[in-house]
Amino acid sequence: MSQVIRWGILGTGKISTAFATALQDTPGAKLVAVASRSADSAASFGARFGVQRCHASYQGLIDDDQVDVVYVGTPHPMHHENAMMCLHGGKAVLVEKSFTMNRKQAEDIIALARRKHLFVMEAMWTRFLPAVAEARRIVDSGEIGTPTHVSADFGFTATVGPQHRLFNPELGGGALLDLGIYPLSMASFFLGEVIAVQAQAQMTATGVDQQTMFTLRHDGGGMSSCSCSLRACTPTELTISGDKGFVRLHERFYNTEKISVTLLDGATRSERTLTIPRSGNGYTHEAQEVARCMRLGLIESPVMPHEETLAIMGALDAIREQIGLRYGADQ
Repeated sequence: MSQVIRWGILGTGKISTAFATALQDTPGAKLVAVASRSADSAASFGARFGVQRCHASYQGLIDDDQVDVVYVGTPHPMHHENAMMCLHGGKAVLVEKSFTMNRKQAEDIIALARRKHLFVMEAMWTRFLPAVAEARRIVDSGEIGTPTHVSADFGFTATVGPQHRLFNPELGGGALLDLGIYPLSMASFFLGEVIAVQAQAQMTATGVDQQTMFTLRHDGGGMSSCSCSLRACTPTELTISGDKGFVRLHERFYNTEKISVTLLDGATRSERTLTIPRSGNGYTHEAQEVARCMRLGLIESPVMPHEETLAIMGALDAIREQIGLRYGADQ
């Protein structure tokens, strides 16, 4: 593996634009190719980011021998097909969250990656932010005691129409897969594997969830309370609590640079706030992790391991079963 990791981007939408921007701020990374189903879209994207190799088909990118790893930035329902194509073509893959539409699809991807000994990771970028890494260090140090409770929310008011991807079931619409994945993944990150879920939701006329609330029980004995909404502007904060205090990731926790630590000892209360800058728009940190793992010859990241991705997809399946949210991939 060369020192420079050569990236290809599959898909030219908003999230792919954000990731391409991040690669410009990522040491040892070079965006060398892009693919779209439209030649014009690929060319336009390539011109914006100085990419010469612009493919008018996804297979063209997969066959490109100048690409080491592919970022899959297509809509959720396409992740399974696209990731499998990449792996069959011998490419390492970073798959945007939600990783797939259900656990079965995730099992397919991870099994193939293991058989072919190729790197694959879910692009849960929040886990790799310096502020989140520091929060995890504080929690692991025992400073707040034994962590037993997490609360997290993610909500904004979506003013788009029913055919927009946020509300279109054919595009994997709904609050849960788009927003709820963040509280769920971070609860798992801090408290361990989810072993039980209880959920309620408000559904839309298109059949997807407009807002969902769910409680989780974790393997280590902790519990978490999570919510996501396309109807309400929520604080979008994450709090990890133990028997000695709590750590809070403040507004927009998914891309935060600010955390606070509050310790309680009887009537005594102490607080401190930390500002921990991220690089660029924040996506660079997950790209750096991919490069680190690939240079070491790893096929998964210890920060976002395969088994945890599978468990999270299983928890999403259980939540969807309870709220009556089904997609074509479930047939």
